[in-house]
Amino acid sequence: MPVIPLEKISACVFDAYGTLFDYGSAAAGCRDILGDKFDQVTALWRDKQLQYTWLRTLQNRHVDFWQVTGDALDFTLETIGIEDASLRERLMNFYLTLDAFPEVPDTLARLKAAGLKTAVLSNGSPGMLKAAIEHAKIGELLDVVLSIEEVGVYKTHPDVYQLAVRRLGFERTAISFQSSNAWDAYAASAFGMRVVWCNRYGQRPERLPGAPDREVRTLAELPALVGAG
Repeated sequence: MPVIPLEKISACVFDAYGTLFDYGSAAAGCRDILGDKFDQVTALWRDKQLQYTWLRTLQNRHVDFWQVTGDALDFTLETIGIEDASLRERLMNFYLTLDAFPEVPDTLARLKAAGLKTAVLSNGSPGMLKAAIEHAKIGELLDVVLSIEEVGVYKTHPDVYQLAVRRLGFERTAISFQSSNAWDAYAASAFGMRVVWCNRYGQRPERLPGAPDREVRTLAELPALVGAG
């Protein structure tokens, strides 16, 4: 089938964790210790991390993503029955140097070459994002890096998506937002952005307001969808 590009896109904004960076690579760095508990740690750590962002936003009790990530890891290790301070430290350190997905540098370079603005919009704290971007060596390919710390609430609050509109200076319909998280993709769509859902994990469509404009399996498919192919 022919690719039908999204029209009049001026900027591509990316979620970070799961979209640009593989959050599973943190636990993978400790596979020697985790053994057959690797998958369980990866899944539960991520689930609790996201749950805590939503619950803290509802409670109006904000802390930054580094603390949320540590709290979620503590819950995970206790649930699985692991008590190992050195392992916890290793896992948290690996979260600062997550692997970028293989297609990310080339995708960003193609977007930049086509004259599109590129940005990250993430729950991550500024320090976490800086560390991950430096590790992946993609800083020169990003025009703006936006943390929810600027607004003090987590996704999916509309203030988060408005932050990108305000900082980039484009109408929301001129921004293509990319996320591997279905709930994030649907929320950005409901906000009014154009959305490409990078469905890396084979998720089912959400029953939430909004709907992605396009669905891809990797970001390598994105440039053709925004006129940068």
